[in-house]
Amino acid sequence: MILVVVLSLAAAFLFALAAFLQQRAARVAVESPATLNAASGVARLLRRLVRSRTWLSGWVTNLLGFGTQAAALNLGSVAVVQPFMSTQLLFALPLASAERRQWPSMRDWASAIAVCGGLALLLTSERAAPLTGQPLRPLVLLAAACAIGLIVILVAIGRVVPPHIASSLVAVGAGLCFAMSAVFMKMTIDDLVGRGVAATAVDWPGYALAVSTLSGLVLEQLAFASGALPSAVAAMSVTNPLASFVIGMMAFDVPAPTAPHELAAIAASGVLIVIGVTGLAHARSTEMVFAPTPPGEQSHERA
Repeated sequence: MILVVVLSLAAAFLFALAAFLQQRAARVAVESPATLNAASGVARLLRRLVRSRTWLSGWVTNLLGFGTQAAALNLGSVAVVQPFMSTQLLFALPLASAERRQWPSMRDWASAIAVCGGLALLLTSERAAPLTGQPLRPLVLLAAACAIGLIVILVAIGRVVPPHIASSLVAVGAGLCFAMSAVFMKMTIDDLVGRGVAATAVDWPGYALAVSTLSGLVLEQLAFASGALPSAVAAMSVTNPLASFVIGMMAFDVPAPTAPHELAAIAASGVLIVIGVTGLAHARSTEMVFAPTPPGEQSHERA
């Protein structure tokens, strides 16, 4: 059990470090937050990121995080491992603050702990994020359509609001993509196990998984490029399990939680998350002042 906890915390730290490195690279690569409103600006950002040693280091770190998380899941249950993933925010907060050379305030720490506590309570509650039943494919498609519509709305709003707010909105969109990826991943694995490789290759969930994962990664980089690390990580960390919970209730053949203790746990987790996110929204560590990096430093970063 101790090894599972250590591996889970190590995975959370690696994910936070990967986000820190990728956010740092994205902030260097972006010309101005305003350029991200155009497709050409997004394309230039992505081209620069794949040539950035810092971003590639973050990508490798992210892969190490997935490997460490897989090792933890191999030794322990999802119910034990997944709540520790919410501690990414506790690691991201000091990483971002160290770069700014300003230690997080007690309110910052309290807000982050509230978010992590709310997520842990939600993920450890019975039937939270229920992706264990059989997926109802028409409803999965409906959930995907709703997610796409919401992401389009969030991105559109992000074009007319300040960059730090746009970053959180885009991060919510990334969290929605990752939540849908979890659904499509389960459907793809079920295809592989139950029907074989050939049947999986001609079924749509595998391709939907690729699209949702790629879309989530792109939105994640846009969030990193225009905002502060803690707020982006918080937005994604909160959206993913909450969206998974809604999608599980909507598109999987599982009973909705009705027991008083289940409803109380869900309500309490929601209150903690709202309090924590509100605190982080006003924290010093999430204040973003865009300062373009000198051309010489940008060239060195992309070398």
